[in-house]
Amino acid sequence: MSVAVRIPLSATSTPQSSEHLGEVVETSTTEYLAQCFAPDDLRFPTMPALGSWVTAVDEEADHVIYGVVSHTTTLPIDAIHRARPLGLSLQELQEQQPQIFAMLRTEFRVTIVGFEPLDRRGSLLPPYQYLPPRPPQIHQGVFRCEAGDVARFCQQTDFLRTLLQAQGVPTDELVAAVLRQSAAVFDAVGHSSAARRQWLLGAGRALSIHLRDDYTRLKCILSKLQVA
Repeated sequence: MSVAVRIPLSATSTPQSSEHLGEVVETSTTEYLAQCFAPDDLRFPTMPALGSWVTAVDEEADHVIYGVVSHTTTLPIDAIHRARPLGLSLQELQEQQPQIFAMLRTEFRVTIVGFEPLDRRGSLLPPYQYLPPRPPQIHQGVFRCEAGDVARFCQQTDFLRTLLQAQGVPTDELVAAVLRQSAAVFDAVGHSSAARRQWLLGAGRALSIHLRDDYTRLKCILSKLQVA
């Protein structure tokens, strides 16, 4: 049975690094919700992009848990009162309504796609592209994946089946966004454009197997792989 717990994150929390995106505030078997840290200045928190790769840790099991951002939202901390339009630019908000930034929270939902165990020496073992035994615990940090980690995890594309079965998210848009984000990693780690293209072709073949009975959906996903 999935476990879902919601705990508010203090607006005064600060990240440990620029890669430290937020903290788990709700967790379940297939996904978790994280809240972004509030910036030190009058800005909105950085909202991770759809399909971007993140990790969190199950410290008790020594598992690094991989996931992709499937939804983001900014809303008032006070669940009773909704935000209303003020007709102000960002600079005008900073000058005239600075309290606004302390009254909002930004959250992002992560779909879990696999995990990497740590051995006794703390070294990563080969990744598993299926759901971990447990999700990350409440208050665990959520970090942006380094390019090398994404490239290692994406050597296989079994995670695509997990994404295609995700519930409550724009699945086709998510799959396309993940493929775009993953393919871009090849440039970041110095792989050739030929290697990037070869990986995309392999991912396309995997999708064609999973969606062999739904050509229209397959075509729709593949048409979204153009990078803007």
